Amino acid sequence: MKKIFYFGTLCLLSMAFNSLHAQKSFYDFTVLDINGEEFDLAQLQGKKVLVVNTASKCGLTPQYESLENLYREYGGDNFVIIGFPTNDFAGQEPGTNEEIAEFCRTRFDVTFPMMAKITVKGEEMHPLYKWLTSASENGVEDSKVAWNFQKYMIGEDGMLLGHVAPQKKPDSKVIISWLKKG
Repeated sequence: MKKIFYFGTLCLLSMAFNSLHAQKSFYDFTVLDINGEEFDLAQLQGKKVLVVNTASKCGLTPQYESLENLYREYGGDNFVIIGFPTNDFAGQEPGTNEEIAEFCRTRFDVTFPMMAKITVKGEEMHPLYKWLTSASENGVEDSKVAWNFQKYMIGEDGMLLGHVAPQKKPDSKVIISWLKKG
């Protein structure tokens, strides 16, 4: 009887330990949208998601147009783009959330979801970006956000698939082939 009790206790402890160390997914995060409202990423379950850190005064800012074109072509039930403005690179996003929203709307007619401005590197890095950039958290790869418009690809299961360098355009071969894949 003691053996069964110890075995049962060991199994319960093992299950508790495993659940504490279960891999987080993209869906485990809640962020603020550009209007300051909570945006639960779990609402995107079953979709491919392209996460992009953005800036309004960057040489790569014209990528907003390519992102919007990509979103209009592939967005909907199976794909979404989420923009995260950041001022982490050479002060290229100095505006408030309201100013950023206005810029995106008037300059590029952005319709994909934009989130509140966050930090994507250093000590103040947002928890979502800690997950995106740390293999110990995402289970896939370590990466460093190199500049504005770095792109992270999230699968329908909420797991990180990889990232695309800022200089690669949103309609690059790697992103298009990922979107067209079953």
